[in-house]
Amino acid sequence: MIYKNFQDLKLSALGLGCMRLPLKSSSDADIDVEQTQKMVDYAMEQGINYYDTAWGYHDGNSETVIGQALKKYPRESFFLATKFPGYDLSNMPKVAEIFHRQLEKCQVEYFDFYLFHNVCEMNIDAYLDEKYGIMAYLKEQKAKGRIRHLGFSAHGSYEVMKRFLEAYGKEMEFCQIQLNYLDWHFQDAEAKVKLLQEYHLPVWVMEPLRGGRLASLDEASAAKLKGLRPDEAIPAWAFRFLQSVPGVTMVLSGMSNFEQLKENIKTFSEDRPLNEAEMSELLFMADSMAKGVPCTACHYCTSHCPQELDIPSLIKLYNEHTFTGGGFIAPMALSALPEDKQPSACIGCRSCEQVCPQQIKVSEIMADFAEKLKG
Repeated sequence: MIYKNFQDLKLSALGLGCMRLPLKSSSDADIDVEQTQKMVDYAMEQGINYYDTAWGYHDGNSETVIGQALKKYPRESFFLATKFPGYDLSNMPKVAEIFHRQLEKCQVEYFDFYLFHNVCEMNIDAYLDEKYGIMAYLKEQKAKGRIRHLGFSAHGSYEVMKRFLEAYGKEMEFCQIQLNYLDWHFQDAEAKVKLLQEYHLPVWVMEPLRGGRLASLDEASAAKLKGLRPDEAIPAWAFRFLQSVPGVTMVLSGMSNFEQLKENIKTFSEDRPLNEAEMSELLFMADSMAKGVPCTACHYCTSHCPQELDIPSLIKLYNEHTFTGGGFIAPMALSALPEDKQPSACIGCRSCEQVCPQQIKVSEIMADFAEKLKG
């Protein structure tokens, strides 16, 4: 396992993201506790010492399950991160209540890393509003030793990140952003990395495989990469890209099964950054791929949908249908769904849009999808 220096700590370069833990059923809340324990045990054995969870992951069950899985290990043997759930504006007045509940759920007395979760367009005003006392409270917890390191995650634009840093930059120790070779240009991740460098903040990476999108490529793209590095697995290219970006300290991967975990640990047994030719080819390929709605299947939306639509799956089908200009795949998949789970069942209430990290206009997409399917 490669390790990275962060202040006086040595962090495994690969961290276990706890947003996509193995499931026992189709329900995102139904975590397979036994399989999760086995994965945590193997991760610890192989040198992973960083675990990233959050209040809303797996409909609120992730913190509880990962806390229990880590309970058998000495507290100083791992670093645990969680976040204040400001992606939901109704949580803003509840920072003390939520923080104490998180300590209970995770069965710890302190968090090694604590983040403002998902700084973005919809919540930046509330995050900066002193009436909620969020920053003051978190600074107080840090002074008491209940938070060791304070940072933030961001899905918002460059402008939103800059505004947050102008207000709170002196208090921040790290920043977690969506970073991968597809989003280097598509979501302007390159500019965000440079902004963090200006503030001398190390980069924490989420969505390194773009929700699994970069784990497998079309035959032509895969062949090009194999021609450059015959021994490199396709998912490993996403990690090698990150090993080539200055400032990247922590790469979080939401591994949902044992094989993914083993393969990623194998990749992080060595540091193999890309050379100039490899980087150029990869980014050229990424720019040609970057089409469609940038959904990462985080499932925040599904817990706020009164129709209980599987929005990430519908968006995935929408992207396929749009990219191919129609075809049979989306209609075939949708034919297995009842009428009240179709895109046309969206009532346009926009509740899902209030919590979407990507700020996706879901209601408009569902309406467009329904029209496309009629055609």
